[in-house]
Amino acid sequence: MPPFKGVPGRLAVELNPVDAAGNPTKKRGVLLRSSDELAEYRKLLEDERLGSLLKNIDGLSPRPVKKEEAKLDIIEI
Repeated sequence: MPPFKGVPGRLAVELNPVDAAGNPTKKRGVLLRSSDELAEYRKLLEDERLGSLLKNIDGLSPRPVKKEEAKLDIIEI
């Protein structure tokens, strides 16, 4: 990461899930700058309340609708 407001440049890891084609699914992922940050995220993700909350959100949110590809009608003469 480039230097910013007196903080020197440093390396970071960006976590961003990909789709079946290998393209990122989000514009920005989660940036991890240290192993301490990773440990904090692990604590958050392992909290059973998060899973329960997301299940409730799944139940309230509409399911994504898959777009059907236009089918070409073929006429044989």
